[in-house]
Amino acid sequence: MSNPPHEAPALTAHEEHPGWRAFLNTRMLICVFLGFTSGLPLFTLVYLVQAWLRSEGVNLKEIGLFALIQFPYTWKFVWAPLMDRYVPRLPGWRPGRRRGWMLITQILVAGAIAVLGFVSPRDAIWTVAALTALVAFFGASQDIAIDAYRRELLSDTQQGLGNAVHVNAYKIAALVPGSLALILSDHLPWTTVFITTAAFMLPGMIMTLVVREPEVQGKPPKNLREAIVEPFREFIQRDGWRGALFVLGFIFLYKLGDTMATTLSTSFFLDIGFSRTQIGVIAKTTAFGASLAGGIIGGLWLMKIGIGRGLWIFGFLQMVSTLGFAWLAHLGPASPGLAAIYDIAVALSDGLTRLLALVDIDWAVQLEPRSVALALVYGFETFTTGLTLAAFTAYIASTTDPRYTATQFALFTSLASVPRTLASAASGFVVARIGWFDYFIVCTALALPGMLLLLRISPWRTRS
Repeated sequence: MSNPPHEAPALTAHEEHPGWRAFLNTRMLICVFLGFTSGLPLFTLVYLVQAWLRSEGVNLKEIGLFALIQFPYTWKFVWAPLMDRYVPRLPGWRPGRRRGWMLITQILVAGAIAVLGFVSPRDAIWTVAALTALVAFFGASQDIAIDAYRRELLSDTQQGLGNAVHVNAYKIAALVPGSLALILSDHLPWTTVFITTAAFMLPGMIMTLVVREPEVQGKPPKNLREAIVEPFREFIQRDGWRGALFVLGFIFLYKLGDTMATTLSTSFFLDIGFSRTQIGVIAKTTAFGASLAGGIIGGLWLMKIGIGRGLWIFGFLQMVSTLGFAWLAHLGPASPGLAAIYDIAVALSDGLTRLLALVDIDWAVQLEPRSVALALVYGFETFTTGLTLAAFTAYIASTTDPRYTATQFALFTSLASVPRTLASAASGFVVARIGWFDYFIVCTALALPGMLLLLRISPWRTRS
């Protein structure tokens, strides 16, 4: 399949910003705020709400069904044309099409998250379901505006690196509901935890107020019919129905296995004996450094090898990281793997003790083997997810036509979220039937179809 004419330049951001200077500009800083703000509502649903429901006694099957609440992320392309066509007009302020929708949705997301803390899952589970549905709807609407803004903000040569920075910040946002909030929940009421989480939307709101509206690329839709029909017509006519179906199939399948593996990760860690504090301190904070490294390395590597080969290499590494979850599920007191981890823990403990001694701190650090295993497995998973998301999001951006940014971007990212919504809804039932170890083996196998489609989407010999 031929690539859109605007795809190749997205791989050459180093031409405008060589080396590390590629990261040191205002547009990349804006991508950081956009990514963080975009990720917060989704990770609140995936991590914080999941831990909240489990801690309040909701069973695993019902928690799995709560993934259906994320349907707005799957269907956001339905109302994306409205956000392409209409410009919000606030009293005394004309923010523009993208900034206006960004600010409105950010305010609504923060309000819906804060209200969640005032409801009890045991007494009003349907009210909880309605509020989480609102968080998902407002969060998906925010993504429509943010994706369009970022696509129009960045030049073609900045798309690969800019999307890598965005994805990196998106993953870092998981630290708030997936780490900080979990730790706070051991010491504070859930009401305070959800209000604190909602407050992290404020930096994104402030950024929206101070940045400028990007220049319009092409003519905006003149009417609603044009906003709905033309984006789909252009995509199909670009390479025919056959080519369009291959692209859509790849977008659906590429992250399927990884999504299935991570959707119940918090419940998995709890079920195999880790406390919420251990998960917050060990697993989620490990993800911070790993995600940062994955995003930076992914962005730089994409400029060297291209998006196509990045999808190949990063996708293989993601499959290996999924097997790491299966290994963690298999660990036991007599496990040879645990013995190996014990040696690693001893070495790390000795190293940290010597390091502290250099600054006159006399403290013997003792690392528990299972905690080290958790840090290694989850750290590698978030590192490889940072890699694959950088390549995958850059691929999606490169396949959108700048004239129809919001609708096409929403269509592609909606399709990419289908596995997270549908397949994840069934994950609780699958785990209950086959157990955690076999479940992660199945997740690894589910990554194969997407990798095989790369033979058609981006053969290895083609540097794209």
